[in-house]
Amino acid sequence: MAELRPVALPPAERTVGQVVAEAIRIYGEHFWQLIPLGLVVVGVDAASLHRSVGAQTLILWAFAPLFAGAYVRAATVVRNERWTWSAFWAGLIVFLPFPVLVRLYIVPGMAWFGLFGLAVPAAVAERLGVRVALRRGWQLARADYVHAVAGLVTLGLVYFVSRYALLVLIHGFGGQGQTGAAMIADLVLAPLVFVGAVLLYVDQAARIEVE
Repeated sequence: MAELRPVALPPAERTVGQVVAEAIRIYGEHFWQLIPLGLVVVGVDAASLHRSVGAQTLILWAFAPLFAGAYVRAATVVRNERWTWSAFWAGLIVFLPFPVLVRLYIVPGMAWFGLFGLAVPAAVAERLGVRVALRRGWQLARADYVHAVAGLVTLGLVYFVSRYALLVLIHGFGGQGQTGAAMIADLVLAPLVFVGAVLLYVDQAARIEVE
């Protein structure tokens, strides 16, 4: 007997849970293309080890171009589009306040990213310039801001919970030290967040179309 699965809703009606499930599916299908994106977070882990909070914030800023590039790369894979430098520059602009906001508390960082972060996949998918992409990101956020932020927060929660579970598994049974286990967990799981953010762009764009 065939296994019964929930019917997938269209992007305009997709729930946050389905965004996560679809992100996992796409990540699995493009695993070898997407897993290198986790190296950005591994690099931050290595550079931030035993550093003060202030130094860690500066390190996040230093890695901003790599985060922007990883986000653009995720968008090109998920959307099957070519690289665009306007998306990279838009991503860099959006990321600049993030290290400070995320140090205050994770929610302000997610709220900011929800307002403008979708500019990056918009620039890739719609071939937009930097200014137009940032305006498009703002427009996409207003289509359903709660869905955008809730999606980002949920992706973050899935990432941190899965990271902890994988860290315990690798550290406890794989014989790795805690630092090495954390880096392996980040390498494997970080790309999922980039993929999920691109899917939120798809959802928000679809919501605008049906208004």
